[in-house]
Amino acid sequence: MNIKLIRMIGRRVGQSIIVIFIVTMIVFLLMKLVPGDPIINFLGSNASEEQIVYYTKLFGFDQPVLIQYGKWIAGLFHGQMGRSVALQKDISQIIFQRLNITLSIVIPAFIFAVVLGVILGIVAAKHRGTAVDTVISFFSNIGMSMPMFWFGMVLIMIFALKLHLLPTSGFVTIQEGFGKWISHIILPMIVLAMNPLAQFTRQTRSSMLEVIRQDYVTTARAKGLSEKEITVKHQLRNALIPIITVMGVSLGGMIGGTVLVESIFVIPGLGNLMITSIKGRDFLVVVDGVLIIAIAVAICNLIVDILYGIIDPRIRND
Repeated sequence: MNIKLIRMIGRRVGQSIIVIFIVTMIVFLLMKLVPGDPIINFLGSNASEEQIVYYTKLFGFDQPVLIQYGKWIAGLFHGQMGRSVALQKDISQIIFQRLNITLSIVIPAFIFAVVLGVILGIVAAKHRGTAVDTVISFFSNIGMSMPMFWFGMVLIMIFALKLHLLPTSGFVTIQEGFGKWISHIILPMIVLAMNPLAQFTRQTRSSMLEVIRQDYVTTARAKGLSEKEITVKHQLRNALIPIITVMGVSLGGMIGGTVLVESIFVIPGLGNLMITSIKGRDFLVVVDGVLIIAIAVAICNLIVDILYGIIDPRIRND
């Protein structure tokens, strides 16, 4: 691997670590400002003073906020994310179990959005000004502006309540049956993919239009290359940088967007866990959830930077 690319990756990793710690510190401090006591919420209003004091000390909530944050960071270096007050379980066990469910929706949704979005964008650019371009652009604009919550409700009404083709809510693991798993994730996947799909389509179309009449494309066509080779090797490759940028940002946004999708379809994923934890004042679970999302977004950005360096050597040589 090119030494300059390795150095670029090292810089990005260092920057990402700093950003992640800043984000977690801000969220940790903000969660402490939220009204409510997780211990009282867990024990109930009839709890005695002795019980409240005991559990407050047990979970370290009697110490200053910065000391609590420091102990939490120290625990992370030992592979410990803390213990949930409401669920009385190790947070790492809870979060990674829920994360598997979230990723089983996010990854298919992202692949679906990327593949279909790039194809539609290329088709629209190749048929600029025609009815095909108009239809694709029209539906892309709708996808960009359509509220996720409203779109989810419409799909539930049509495919679940009216046609009875798909379940309204819930989740089934792939181990319980591939068909059942598909039937439960198809609606959440479509809702989650709709906005990124529209973005990928618009960005691919725009980027392709910028390179479609370049001199090197004319030269490639004069050499007798097939239209498929010209599109893939010359046009799409040179249009990839802005497309990849949108993809990296969108993937991070999709991971965060599962909070809403999981609420709509009652899916027991990471987003649903965070909402439940906020309601139950289980602050440490929320902070750990934000940590996982921040790491996922940082990884997405790092992958984007690596792809920049691979596709365009000028970026890694900067």
